[in-house]
Amino acid sequence: MRTRSGPRAAVTAALAAALALGAAGCAAVDEPDSPPSSGGGDVGQKLSQLTVANAGSMKGYSRERFPHWRDTGKNCDVRDNVLKRDGEDIKLSGCNVVDGRWESVYDSRALTDPSDVDIDHMVPLANAWRSGADEWDDAKRGEFANDLDRPQLIAVSASSNRAKGDQDPSQWKPANRSFWCQYAENWVTVKHHWRLTITNAEKAALTDMLEGCTWASKP
Repeated sequence: MRTRSGPRAAVTAALAAALALGAAGCAAVDEPDSPPSSGGGDVGQKLSQLTVANAGSMKGYSRERFPHWRDTGKNCDVRDNVLKRDGEDIKLSGCNVVDGRWESVYDSRALTDPSDVDIDHMVPLANAWRSGADEWDDAKRGEFANDLDRPQLIAVSASSNRAKGDQDPSQWKPANRSFWCQYAENWVTVKHHWRLTITNAEKAALTDMLEGCTWASKP
């Protein structure tokens, strides 16, 4: 069997190598342990599409109406998934996270004890209730409360999570101002996906937080 030789074969081989290298460099990488991206480039458009309405009633609300944390393995749940995803040097007992390091982006605190880490709902459950989730069934509320596909769940210091409570960005913002762009972007992304409403004050605060954000170099 004859094989190609000479300049034409060399060019063909070089082209094939270049195409292979390019394909490798552009291939999507599956990173299940990375926080979900909220695609900040279109956040302004998403914000403009949100329905503005007065906050609804808290009548009938309880956290039990948002079943969480969902089981993800033997003695493990969504909380363990987020602790593992957002931390470094993670140590496990089975699938339970028992040690690691976390940086709380809300207040820049370094944490090493999982008991000092809370999993925050970016859009709090009570806020979701007041902005449309009161009309969902409990199954859909459970999907919202355990949403790992949007930037809805984040590991932060327990103190910052409790300071936030169920407040929206017009009432509470992270002490770490360098996270404001990402915080506003994530909030809008979650509300847009789940078709939740915002108040006038909430929209004004989000607009202010997004002013001047550079999405090519997010904090």
